[in-house]
Amino acid sequence: MRVLIAVLSCVMFLGLSGCASKFKTYSGPEVTQIVVYKGARKMHLLHHSEVLESYDIGLGFAPNGHKQFEGDGRTPEGDYVINRRNPNSEFHLSVGISYPNQADREFAKSQGKKPGGDIFIHGRPKKYRKGGRDWTAGCIAVTNSEIEQIYAMVRDGTRITILP
Repeated sequence: MRVLIAVLSCVMFLGLSGCASKFKTYSGPEVTQIVVYKGARKMHLLHHSEVLESYDIGLGFAPNGHKQFEGDGRTPEGDYVINRRNPNSEFHLSVGISYPNQADREFAKSQGKKPGGDIFIHGRPKKYRKGGRDWTAGCIAVTNSEIEQIYAMVRDGTRITILP
């Protein structure tokens, strides 16, 4: 019985440590803004004007132009905020972007369409590795190790500016 308890304890410890490994800690300067340059496929985490980290990114499968409608494959452009996080994301980890804003909703409605939503910065699990650089439905993709770092560094309420 003691052997069984010891084995189960080890399995539980290894299982939990494997799960916890994707959650990093960060104690550096606060990330005050995220700036994305879609054309250059770059994202920068800033503390005021100082670049803390930079990442190569992937975008939606139709990367040119501002996201306007559900299913258009575009990544939004404009000013938003990080407004949620998903520790159980299908895409390893993810942080949500506040798209659509009021103007996005109004424009889509004026065209008789829906603006879409669920736009995130997220990782890239194995099943999506063959999708090329721009493969998302409108999200911003980084590697799994990079989203672990971003998830630790960026807080809800952080401003994100997405430029063409």
